[in-house]
Amino acid sequence: MYLKLNGIELSCAKGTRWGELLERLPDRGAGALGISVRGRTDSLNDPAEEYAFARTLTYADEEGRRIYERSLQFVFLAAVHRLYPGERVRIRHSFVQGLYIDLPNLPVTDTVVAALRREMRALVDEDLPIQKFRVSKEDAKGYFKRTGQLDRLRILGYRKFDHFTMYRIDGVDDYFYGEMAVRTGQVAVFDLRAYGEGVLLQMPDAADPARPAAFVDSPMLLRTYSEAAEWHTILNCENVSDLNDMIGRRSLREFIRVNEALQERRIQQIADGFVRSGARLLLIAGPSSSGKTTFAHRMAIALRVQGLRPVKISLDDYYLNRDDIPLEPDGTRDFEKIETLDVPLLCEQLAALLAGEEVGLPRFNFNTGVREPERRPFRVEAGQPIIIEGIHGLNDRLTASVPRKQKFRVYISPLTMLNLDDHNRIRTTDARLLRRIVRDYQFRGTSPEATMDMWPKVRRGEENYIFPFQEKADMMFNSSLTYELTVMKKYAYPALLQITPESPHYTLARRLVKFLNYIQPADVEDEIPVNSILREFIGGCCFYKDED
Repeated sequence: MYLKLNGIELSCAKGTRWGELLERLPDRGAGALGISVRGRTDSLNDPAEEYAFARTLTYADEEGRRIYERSLQFVFLAAVHRLYPGERVRIRHSFVQGLYIDLPNLPVTDTVVAALRREMRALVDEDLPIQKFRVSKEDAKGYFKRTGQLDRLRILGYRKFDHFTMYRIDGVDDYFYGEMAVRTGQVAVFDLRAYGEGVLLQMPDAADPARPAAFVDSPMLLRTYSEAAEWHTILNCENVSDLNDMIGRRSLREFIRVNEALQERRIQQIADGFVRSGARLLLIAGPSSSGKTTFAHRMAIALRVQGLRPVKISLDDYYLNRDDIPLEPDGTRDFEKIETLDVPLLCEQLAALLAGEEVGLPRFNFNTGVREPERRPFRVEAGQPIIIEGIHGLNDRLTASVPRKQKFRVYISPLTMLNLDDHNRIRTTDARLLRRIVRDYQFRGTSPEATMDMWPKVRRGEENYIFPFQEKADMMFNSSLTYELTVMKKYAYPALLQITPESPHYTLARRLVKFLNYIQPADVEDEIPVNSILREFIGGCCFYKDED
């Protein structure tokens, strides 16, 4: 049979595996972790497909990085099994360029971490096969019951299909939501360290995958994740099966009320912190689909409760005229850069406002791409707070004219803590993308595929201009709502199912559909408060009605 792999025409016998074809490529398939073919991701052990136009996936690809992460995670689990059989492991969440992992019943010491690191290295050096095999749902249930993995047992009850794929390393069987590497030796680059009360498993550096990512101490991010874990304890909801059980018991409405009340309490705590600081400028920054706009409105109300009368200034009005923004090497304009804003004008006007002077605020017309000639007269009273929300809010260049003591900086992000089960997490990035897909489709007339098309550029902007500044915040706010995925599914799921294998975004759509399959729907939208962060994405938000 005939096919193309990385643009090279190849012929092979039927049943030949993708991995067997790598030696026939000019670079011998250097760094290949999987295969992208017809909108899906194949293992290197899967049979090649006749007439396919396929390419190898490496760590440079998003899907390749996910294969690497899942496989390295499995090596960690196998190392735990060798040293501490039966020990529970919870893959909690991403952390900078790594994974934060809990060992709930094992004190995490430097000695324990060193032993696990050595065992992981041994597993990699042994270059063991990562075997892929198919089992029935009933057989899998029996295995997870025998091994005490009750979280896996519970989630299987919500699986629609009778069979599924499992993987094996050195006699350890497990299930992961996606393809894996074919040998342990393919995930040789990593580091492991004790951090907080858990373990930090460092991935390869994104810029240089030949070495582990450097450790970045992020105490504020760690505290925010710890707070989220406390919320999950209060809510008694750690995994999707917990959420599904509440839907089945018809107790989700009370859950929503408590979840929203926890967020409201945190907003008031941040308002208290701002008042104690004596600052005048409240700067709010965070990645796409964090709920920054709704959060800014709720912060304004929380400050009103404190007897203050805050005003808001939009960074959007300080955009340079679109034609004045230089082109990037690829011929596009990067609207995420701080250089797209008239920073000198903003600094000048903030200094004047804090000194009690009147300024003429600009107004940017997004239809024409230029600022309107007339300016709006604007003045603030003594002690009156100014709220500014935008992606560059934590960058000192934005407010260089304002003394540090006059600034209070808040970082907001939906740090998803609800996982499918102990070993399969729901990525914060995927949860944010669902929010963005739903909002763009509902209110901006943008198809899911168009949103997915721009998502890589959005993510690059976040990596360059937002995440490096998050630890400069005075306080952080986790805008994730534990119940939100059951609501998001109603809006996103039907649209994602319409994306066909011919689409370049089919792999991404399939990945989102795959974990949404496990989440049960619930008709509870009338319970969601009109000032909820979630309303920014599904509609019905009270703040925007006021501005119509």
